[in-house]
Amino acid sequence: MSTSSRTTAVVVAAAVGISALAACGTPGGGADAKTVTLVSHDSFNVSKSVLAAFEKESGYKVKILKGGDAGKAVNQAILSKGNPQGDVFFGIDNTLLSRGLDEGVFSPYEAKGLAHVPAGLQLDKGEHRVTPLDYGDICVNYDRGYFARHKTAPPKTFDDLLKPRYKGLLVTENSATSSPGLAFQLGTIAKYGQDGWQDYWKKLKANGVEVVDGWEQAYYERFSGSAAGKGKGDKPLVVSYASSPPVEVLGKKPAPKEAPTGVATGTCFRQIEFGGLLKGAKNEKGGKALLDFLVSKEFQEDVPLKMFVNPARQDAKVPELFTKYGATIDKPTTLPPETITKNREQWIKQWSSLVLK
Repeated sequence: MSTSSRTTAVVVAAAVGISALAACGTPGGGADAKTVTLVSHDSFNVSKSVLAAFEKESGYKVKILKGGDAGKAVNQAILSKGNPQGDVFFGIDNTLLSRGLDEGVFSPYEAKGLAHVPAGLQLDKGEHRVTPLDYGDICVNYDRGYFARHKTAPPKTFDDLLKPRYKGLLVTENSATSSPGLAFQLGTIAKYGQDGWQDYWKKLKANGVEVVDGWEQAYYERFSGSAAGKGKGDKPLVVSYASSPPVEVLGKKPAPKEAPTGVATGTCFRQIEFGGLLKGAKNEKGGKALLDFLVSKEFQEDVPLKMFVNPARQDAKVPELFTKYGATIDKPTTLPPETITKNREQWIKQWSSLVLK
């Protein structure tokens, strides 16, 4: 996410839209005991029927406040800690997790249904300040039509992106403001090591990589393969999600044999998204109920085709459209959370100095 979402792409579900559910609200919008406020990035999405069922069963009315890309939303949550804009935050991922935990943004709460989430996704298992809600792989996506027209094979690996044939074709997101952008940077660090990643980015910059602030701008405005962007972008390569291709097929009749976009499977980094009860929440009881809902099987089975990331619950069913057209990444690059925590800020500064200047 979701990516990311998320992505999320999260992640690409912003094309479907949730504007009817969003509420501009004011800080502390959960002060009304009958209202619970969810703060998230722009790519959060949920089916109206699923949300309505929760509202009917719980008695709460859900407000959704969106705060831009995940990186910006997390920064805003940190700036407003202690007097949060809402009750629950959705969308902090493993690349930014320690920032939120170290700043004391969340209150501990062990959500109902957490037993169905694999231990490998529970990065704060001891304290339960955050709850894993989905995961996805950040990868380079490519426009199949472009490469077919130019009779050129699309890239498959990080190394391929440095080849002259792909010069000026890639758009990625800013590591300092975008979680997919940061995840892509972390993927190159996992691949080339702390001594080699900067040299890789020097070469990638020399090969014409374009950097934009966030995922939505990259995917919808700059990527030539986005149906929502109507192909107006001129970049046939974009940093997005392994699960992005299904959205390009959603609603098409007859269904094509393959999605119009593909995934460079050798460029992927595993991203896990979390939700948490915001410390100082005006409606703590409602926030806990909302977190239980986000872990519920109903919401988790809604996740794939709304945010195009994988549900965290291992017993949640994933629709055929998602599995048929999305890419399964067996060996994504990863980094230990403690390594990310120790180095993230320095890596972002180094990346910014190297790539943006």
